[in-house]
Amino acid sequence: MEKINQDRLEQFNSLEFLANQVVEGFITGLHKSPFHGFSVEFAEHRLYNSGESTRFIDWKLFGRTDKMFVKRFEEETNLRCRIIIDRSSSMYFPLKEKADISKPNKITFSVYAAAALINLMKKQRDAVGVSFFSDTVEQHTQVKSSSVHQKFLFAEMERLLDMKQAKEQKRTDVTESLHRIAEMLHKRSLVIIFSDMMDDQDRADDMFAALQHFKHYKHEVILFHMVDKKLEEELDLDDRPYRFVDMESNEVIRLNPVEVREQYRSAFSKARKELEVRCGRYGIDYVEADINKGFEGILLPYLFKRERLY
Repeated sequence: MEKINQDRLEQFNSLEFLANQVVEGFITGLHKSPFHGFSVEFAEHRLYNSGESTRFIDWKLFGRTDKMFVKRFEEETNLRCRIIIDRSSSMYFPLKEKADISKPNKITFSVYAAAALINLMKKQRDAVGVSFFSDTVEQHTQVKSSSVHQKFLFAEMERLLDMKQAKEQKRTDVTESLHRIAEMLHKRSLVIIFSDMMDDQDRADDMFAALQHFKHYKHEVILFHMVDKKLEEELDLDDRPYRFVDMESNEVIRLNPVEVREQYRSAFSKARKELEVRCGRYGIDYVEADINKGFEGILLPYLFKRERLY
């Protein structure tokens, strides 16, 4: 994938601009990769259907091609998508003073990835809405495909990039929040979830039931399991005492990570595998999203899913 010019990006404070750069770099890289020929061309017209109004026929294009095409409008959509972002305090790990696309934490990576997906969806004339949750559903927008709506979504997501919110100690309630959002979706959609899934492990069965709730209503689901693999999964820290602080409860534990590393890795791996297996059982696409690996791991699974659905 073509690298993003970091110096150029830092001249702008626009999520829309960043999302566009991510998508353009991704598409350029896609054409240079083994996926060359993958469907990333975005039609601005559709063929005229006999019997419909001739009002919106592009006559200039007809003059060049001798074929009738109708101009496509933003309200014409191929797919409805709901992007759900977990914005509980654990998603602000690792703590940052400001949002940074080059060294993101989980919330920053999720917002940039979601913005890139929205940019991609707009190019494909898809409609999208977003939802945010912590211990409750905090935002749930309408689903539209207009440029005005896209700018509204970007403005709402930019609010999540305020790193001061990490101090608010917002707890995670994946179970109740996803159940509520599932009940709010009244039309079949592609549901994309960005979450570290750090709910109470004693409620694991309830959490899986909440994911299954979407499938019960015939939605297609992709779960991007957000993780800082080096720190959260591998516990790759120096051999010395650390003070670990729970970002949601403020509980403090002091220990040397080397003493518990193997046990911790085993427990983390077991929980992740259980999540992956359950998702597979329910027909949910599970993707472990390492925030240090770039956005290709988000955009490719989405495109593959969309190709299968449409």
